[in-house]
Amino acid sequence: MTSEQLTHIIEAALMVAGRPLTPAQLQKLVTEEGSTISLNDIKAILESLQNEYQSKGIQLRETASGFQFQAKVELSSWLQKLWEERPPRYSRAFLETLSLIAYRQPITRAEIEEIRGVAVNTTILKTLLEREWVKIMGYREVPGKPALYGTTKQFLDHFNLKNLEELPTLAELKDLDSQEAKLQVQLELDSPETREDIEKIEEIEEIEKIEIENIEGSVITGNPEL
Repeated sequence: MTSEQLTHIIEAALMVAGRPLTPAQLQKLVTEEGSTISLNDIKAILESLQNEYQSKGIQLRETASGFQFQAKVELSSWLQKLWEERPPRYSRAFLETLSLIAYRQPITRAEIEEIRGVAVNTTILKTLLEREWVKIMGYREVPGKPALYGTTKQFLDHFNLKNLEELPTLAELKDLDSQEAKLQVQLELDSPETREDIEKIEEIEEIEKIEIENIEGSVITGNPEL
């Protein structure tokens, strides 16, 4: 097999796989009977492809699960027109809960509620677990043994991160409104089920807000007693 053929196979595999592939998986794919392609050769080809696609509309990105071709983020406003559905939006409560789990993991639900000052909607945690962005890492050794939540490899893959060290700094996340768009650049690729879950969360939160406003006669202030 020539170097050009090897590059074409790896390039095509990354295009059609529909998921990230590791150098080891690619090595197994291209290895022929009686011959072995080294991991260094695979990595060299991947680096070459990354350089080749830098000036194109798609790029080869490395995430926690391996390498994958993706459209560039700056093109998302045009590409989302390919989907007729209204692009879903994550609620502030959803983003705050996910951010606290990512930055403070392992963390319990009660600890999230203490920091946010309001109760965590059960639908938010259910959605995060179903999407496999969050997992139960264990249980804290205190009365009741509350679950400890942490992020998963799927979370890293979705947000194009190789590890947690690549998360934006807390200073960069200070303005949550400006960061929200960055966290949602791939939502147009999400399933209809995900859109329904997010819309349910928003509907429940709006109902809860109205109920509290009716009781107290004022807008929610974030009092921990609510």
